[in-house]
Amino acid sequence: MSTEVKLPRLGQGMESGTIVKWLKSEGDKVEKGEPLYELDTDKVTQEVEAEASGVLLKIAISSGEVEVGKTIAVIGEQGEQVDLPPEEPAGNGAAAQDVADDAQEEGAPARARQQEAAQRSVRDSGRGEGVTGNRDVPPTESNGRIKASPLARRIARERGIDLSAIAGTGPDGRVVAEDVERTAASGASTPVATPALPVEGVEVQQLSSMRKTIARRLTEAWQAPVFQLGITVDMGRALELRERLVELHGDGVKPTISDLLTKVSAAALMRHRAVNALYKGDAVELYPTANIGIAVAVPNGLVVPVIPGCERKSIAEIAASRAAIVERARAGKLQQSDLDGGTFTISNLGMYGIERFIAVLNPPQAAILAVGSIEDRVVAVDGQPAVRPRMEITLTCDHRAVDGATGAEFLRDLKAFLEEPGLAL
Repeated sequence: MSTEVKLPRLGQGMESGTIVKWLKSEGDKVEKGEPLYELDTDKVTQEVEAEASGVLLKIAISSGEVEVGKTIAVIGEQGEQVDLPPEEPAGNGAAAQDVADDAQEEGAPARARQQEAAQRSVRDSGRGEGVTGNRDVPPTESNGRIKASPLARRIARERGIDLSAIAGTGPDGRVVAEDVERTAASGASTPVATPALPVEGVEVQQLSSMRKTIARRLTEAWQAPVFQLGITVDMGRALELRERLVELHGDGVKPTISDLLTKVSAAALMRHRAVNALYKGDAVELYPTANIGIAVAVPNGLVVPVIPGCERKSIAEIAASRAAIVERARAGKLQQSDLDGGTFTISNLGMYGIERFIAVLNPPQAAILAVGSIEDRVVAVDGQPAVRPRMEITLTCDHRAVDGATGAEFLRDLKAFLEEPGLAL
């Protein structure tokens, strides 16, 4: 009996994924648990294992974006018949649907609709015979057409109005005749833009799924009412402790200041659980364990793998976990499970010489910590000038979940723990 291979939901909130390539071909034998294909999700590309043994009878979708739960292949016995619909072509007939929807707009005179349909038919036939059609319609992201009724298109052409500059009030944002008339009457009409001449040397890079996800999530973060709190820390004792830890763990992964910072942040989060939280619309979830995400730069993007249970780990254990996930991130071997479950994020740009910056919130987390470089500064110590290693940290909070006093108390304890690490034990 054949088994349909459906696109799995590999993470919370995952709605679709992009099939990068198949590791097996049709007719190949497949064992359960064997890597079957590569799937590009929000931020990782990972191998997906087969859930059944047999022969790969049919690949229904060879590549491209696919919704979760959709059948992408069939595994069964050799010679077994498979009945699956053919792979959908790119575009999925959206342009034809747009034409059909246009024809159903209420209030559009039948004569105008017929004339527009005839003109479109001429343009479409001319396209196949090498004739250049008169197409003044600007493209859209979905199917190359602005959603507008035929009458709205005709009025826009007659009056030299750019349809892309009009907010449609029809179904699904479609521009209708009344929208064009209103724009013309307001005097806000804009002439159809003349296509710009191509500029030599310009390189166009299409957004990867990772960059699209980053753009979507940062736009979401920008909508949150956030505030920032900054503080300067004396890092003398922390640097001394780090040197001792390196001596003690010379054969293993050498702990870094970031590892120490992760440990003391976990201790501070356990004292201030309102900061170790997720904002979920009508509720705020307070977590009993510090699952800290570490922002890692990778080629063409940024990922935030998570170190779970940092309050229970030693600095050496955090260092080992950090080294492992950073290596997997930079090698493109992260799994979705490496990215899930974070309750707080640390973004450290100190290694680039950045003294201070503001990190963008990582929704739905309620806070993120930005860490700058350690710099020698002349400060007053017991009334006398002295050179001390200083570091600036900035906490960004979602004001819907965290109040200013709560964030300030968290930073105060974090500063105390860094300046005297023994207090965090």
